[in-house]
Amino acid sequence: MTPFADARLEHDLLGDLPVPSDAYYGVHTLRAMNNFPITGTTVADYPALVNALVEIKAAAALANAELGLLSRHKADWIVAACREIVDGALHEHFPVDVIQGGAGTSTNMNANEVVANRALEIAGHRRGEYEFLHPNEDVNMSQSTNDVYPTAIKLALQRLIVDLCGAMAELRLSFEAKAKEFAKVLKMGRTQLQDAVPMTLGQEFSSYAVMLGEDEARLAEAATLLREINLGATAIGTGITAHPDYAAAVRNHLNQVTGLELVTASNLIEATQDVGAFVQLSGVLKRVAVKLSKVCNDLRLLSSGPRAGLGEINLPPMQAGSSIMPGKVNPVIPEVVNQIAFEVIGNDMTVTMAAEGGQLQLNAFEPIIAHSLFKSLMHMKAGCETLARRCVSGITANREHLLDTVNRSIGIVTALNPYIGYANATEVARAALESGRGVSEIVLEKGLLTADELANILRPEILTEPTNQARLTMQR
Repeated sequence: MTPFADARLEHDLLGDLPVPSDAYYGVHTLRAMNNFPITGTTVADYPALVNALVEIKAAAALANAELGLLSRHKADWIVAACREIVDGALHEHFPVDVIQGGAGTSTNMNANEVVANRALEIAGHRRGEYEFLHPNEDVNMSQSTNDVYPTAIKLALQRLIVDLCGAMAELRLSFEAKAKEFAKVLKMGRTQLQDAVPMTLGQEFSSYAVMLGEDEARLAEAATLLREINLGATAIGTGITAHPDYAAAVRNHLNQVTGLELVTASNLIEATQDVGAFVQLSGVLKRVAVKLSKVCNDLRLLSSGPRAGLGEINLPPMQAGSSIMPGKVNPVIPEVVNQIAFEVIGNDMTVTMAAEGGQLQLNAFEPIIAHSLFKSLMHMKAGCETLARRCVSGITANREHLLDTVNRSIGIVTALNPYIGYANATEVARAALESGRGVSEIVLEKGLLTADELANILRPEILTEPTNQARLTMQR
């Protein structure tokens, strides 16, 4: 034991190093802390990853005990320690920076040491008394970082995808509620920022809800690819040092521990070097981010003003908008979601480059892939929840202003094409634009339609529903 009262001496291939006596981590973790002062974001900041790592350690202990490779009492100690960590204990003892060299070895070592030292205490021993239970020989038995770390990432990602889908569903329901509220609010649609044809504000908000629903489905599809794991592959996929039946046994125990339905890859050598599932997920997250950012662009544009902008909707005021302009209120919630989207798009490029950078039998850059995907999922979840709760749910419509823009718009002339012809409609539009008068007024003046015919054609349900438009045309 170390002569220092506040430390214990631990040994690795580089020599001895004093480890704080109250630490559950050991020498390998301490060296990683010294080597990688990169982001300040630690493994502990991703609880889903910590829990996934120790779930694998528990499943491995059970599989090794089942195969007669690990004593039952050691397996019981390991499983008990893992259960405590999954319940939230000792996460602060995962202090390794999430971005690290070594393909995740430091993260795996960190997990081995924390589990081992807590298991030793459960068994009545002191931390660091590895002669009774060793981090590498016992906790890491039949394993390599190269199969533990990617499997842990996949477990964590599946849980985070569920969380993000839940937040997207909440936002989708918020848009659906607004779509119903605004179902009869007539407005002008726009293409290329120019007046197009009438629609309802409800239709506009409904399109946002549909978009979110489609992307929830795409995320679910991406999650299915993460069910395939390479646990049992050990170093490069040959299964060296592992029992022939270990891969199947550890997968079965991991399914029981996690409640997930995981499958072992058919070719473990391929699976150990391939990060295609991560690239696929990253691409889907970029898709979600791009589309959600476009929605936020719309919300900011539609609420612009209050006097000199479009001013069609009102976003709930969240905070003062300026330190110099009194009364100014900014669309801060859509703005923050825009920024999350920009980050996710950048993260996708990081994942792309890290995946491309893999060489031969292993991709050494899985730590930055994991960090990028975790950030994207967690920040998108927070963004969707914030947008739903602090913005969409409180949106109101400027109904009179919207109706006035329809009545004054040149765009409604498009609805008259089937009744007065393209040439007449063009002449009406030109006259309205030059004179500033309304389309209806000019149509009546020219005798192109009667007042009753015009009123019938310009009903909101006719203007905004293709089926109704077709029915009216046939009747005419």
